[in-house]
Amino acid sequence: MNLKELNPDSSPQAAFGAKLRSVREKRGWTQEELGERIGYSGKHVSAIETGRKSPTRRFSRSTDQALGTGDEFEREWREIRHGSLLEGFPEFVNYEGRAAEIRLYEVGVVPGLLQTPEYAVALAEGAIKRGAITPDQASERVSVIAERQAALVRTTPPLLLMVLDESCIRHPVGGPKVMNAQFDRLIEFADQPNTVLQIAPFDMGVRRAFRLPITMLTMPDRSLMTYAESALRGHLERETSFVLPILTAYHQLQAEALTQASSVSMIRQLRKGSP
Repeated sequence: MNLKELNPDSSPQAAFGAKLRSVREKRGWTQEELGERIGYSGKHVSAIETGRKSPTRRFSRSTDQALGTGDEFEREWREIRHGSLLEGFPEFVNYEGRAAEIRLYEVGVVPGLLQTPEYAVALAEGAIKRGAITPDQASERVSVIAERQAALVRTTPPLLLMVLDESCIRHPVGGPKVMNAQFDRLIEFADQPNTVLQIAPFDMGVRRAFRLPITMLTMPDRSLMTYAESALRGHLERETSFVLPILTAYHQLQAEALTQASSVSMIRQLRKGSP
């Protein structure tokens, strides 16, 4: 892409590139000189400036340090990052990282908090092949999953209660090797002192409390909120009159789902290749 044809107003990524070029030229640095200072090639800097590549957090932070721009480029990077995620999701992740308790019900795929890197990559690659996202957006999604998981490793970790529809463990992703590693991850998760893992089997039928994925957060001040997604956006609900019935339904779901021991047994059978 020719820089003269780049419209800074066309996207956050274009704005990042145009700003980088402007600040660099004011310093009198070439792309190669900036690249040497931040640990990248001049070609990589050029690709960022012209929008052929998306910046990473590391690139943005290094650029801020080299150019003395505070955290301006890192904030620009966050705008790009949020643009590749579902509307409403970044706000939810902020709360999720501080929650005291997380209750989750998922359908179809293993939820992000429990995904292995290989499983997350396989899902992202599938989305690329369908044309749903770009490679840069796929990389960002995988990065966000890793950050979400890291945020749960605290001095006082949250209580994690996960109910997975049986389809989550029946749906093959990435081949046997990836699935076996994912099964191992689920079994390890169930063995932690602050976790509960249950499978909602297909034969629950109408006793199933939910038809779509739902997440409930209990914050340190004991306030409650729920998060649910449509095809285009996520919705964070804080109104007590809406949240409490969902909490009740979640408790009913847990009562009808398999026990943790039975759930782990089902996963082990799949891990061994049993029907």
